[in-house]
Parts: sequence; structure tokens; C-alpha cells
Amino acid sequence: MQQATGERRSPFLVLADYEQRSLAHVAGLPEQLDAPGLWRGVAYRVGGHRLASGFDEVVEILPMPALTHVPGAQPWMMGVANIRGALLPVVDLKQFLDGERTVLHERQRVLVVRQAGGDVAVTIDELYGQRSFIDEQGIDAEALADGRYAHFVDRAYRMNGQDWGVFSLERLARTPEFRQAAA
Repeated sequence: MQQATGERRSPFLVLADYEQRSLAHVAGLPEQLDAPGLWRGVAYRVGGHRLASGFDEVVEILPMPALTHVPGAQPWMMGVANIRGALLPVVDLKQFLDGERTVLHERQRVLVVRQAGGDVAVTIDELYGQRSFIDEQGIDAEALADGRYAHFVDRAYRMNGQDWGVFSLERLARTPEFRQAAA
């Protein structure tokens, strides 16, 4: 790209200039990302529960990996998977919470969650992607947090007629029962 004086700019300076001009035209973007009363996360379904977890709690989202069974483990411990050379325990979240085994399908996903001692993957039935909620959409979480979900859902929102519980994957990873997968 030529400047008015006829000098040639480096490709880096050209890209930096494009970036500055692009950011100047995105009105209100920082305010939208850090708006008070705005909560954003990854939305998914486990059984009949529509849930969302904070971006800071989900390390990665993966297709269902190949599993190796672990003898003597809890029924909800599906096995271990080799993810890029690291062994990752894979937990059937629906079975852990509801006692009902997840029916696996080709579009199955797992959420990778950081926990002390290494990451763990939990199955979800359906991935909805990113969701943003505002305080005005808040509803009573007790209506959604039945059974074992009550320990992990302390906030809920209603958007477009659908109720979403904010599920704490961090609290799940700290739960002694969850950490002790040996039968």
C-alpha cells in the first residue's frame, strides 16, 4: 500500500491501520462486553434441563472421544479418553445428576472442565452455543434446580419462553463424590 508521499508501508503497519479503523467503527463494543447485569456463557442441555455455564468454566468443547473403560469405576464414569496425548476422564453428567444413562449419538459433545489434579470431560445431550442474559431475565432458580441440580444451580434466566439454569461446573468439580469415581 502506498502512502501519499510515495513511501511503501510494511504489511504489519497496513494491518495495524486496518485494525484501528475497524475498531473505530464498532460503536459500543466494550460496553456490550462488560455491561453491568450482563451474564454470558455456553448453553447446553442435559436430559430435560437447559443449562449454561460461564466461559471461564469451560476449557474446551469436543465431539465425544473414543473411550477406554475403567474397571471398578462408578457407573457414571464412562471411561478415559486420549486427548492430544493426555488421559482425560469422561463422566456421564446426566447419570451423575439424574441416575439415568445418556443415550450416545454421533453429535454428542463433551465439555472439558478444569479441576485440581487435571481436566475432566462431562457429557452433554445438546450444545446450543453462546447465550447472553441480562438481570431483567432473571427468575427463581428453585423452580429449575430440582434433585441434585439444586446443589449446582443457584441462578436462572427466562429468555424467549425458555428457562435456563446457570450450572456451576466449578462447584461440580469440587464435589467429593464427583472427584471419587472409584466404586
